[in-house]
Amino acid sequence: MFTGIVRELGTVEAVEEGAGVVRLSVRAPETAERTEVGDSVSVNGVCLTAVAAADGVLAFDAVPETLRRSSLGRLEPGAAVNVEPALRAGEPLGGHIVQGHVDGVGRVLRADEEGLEIEPPEEILRYCVEKGSIAVEGVSLTIATLGERTFGVALVPHTREETTLGTVAEGDELNLEVDVIAKHVERLVRPGYHPGST
Repeated sequence: MFTGIVRELGTVEAVEEGAGVVRLSVRAPETAERTEVGDSVSVNGVCLTAVAAADGVLAFDAVPETLRRSSLGRLEPGAAVNVEPALRAGEPLGGHIVQGHVDGVGRVLRADEEGLEIEPPEEILRYCVEKGSIAVEGVSLTIATLGERTFGVALVPHTREETTLGTVAEGDELNLEVDVIAKHVERLVRPGYHPGST
């Protein structure tokens, strides 16, 4: 589990295609120091399992499902990425509950001094509410405005400086994860739902 509070800006060192996976190597010295092989780390909002951690570099294997659902497949060496290690017991939950399970990719329609306007897939928009939480590229944000096809988020200077969102431009595609609580509530109140049914 994550909080959507980015702990480090990492840099992609290598993207290597292998047998059914893509090996992603990210330089993130602070996170690498506290990461063991098998630990979960959020990279641009995607929960990945560390397969190596040495000399300030983390390595992850991304499977086709992950590449289909996220923007990780478009990363290139030199790209900056948002990095957050998994939450440990006793640490503060500063953002909101983030699983690192990306629901889809949204397109930036506006990027200005106020923030971002994002067009998400329709199946994501139904979970968006004004003043509700959403993770964008792994960053916990509050939905400031809600339109028929879009939502807007405000970006404070700290967020712009400490995450990749400060360099986002119109047309960029960003990983989105809606509040998991909203998905559970929808399922529980759905007409005809009975525990144990699908």
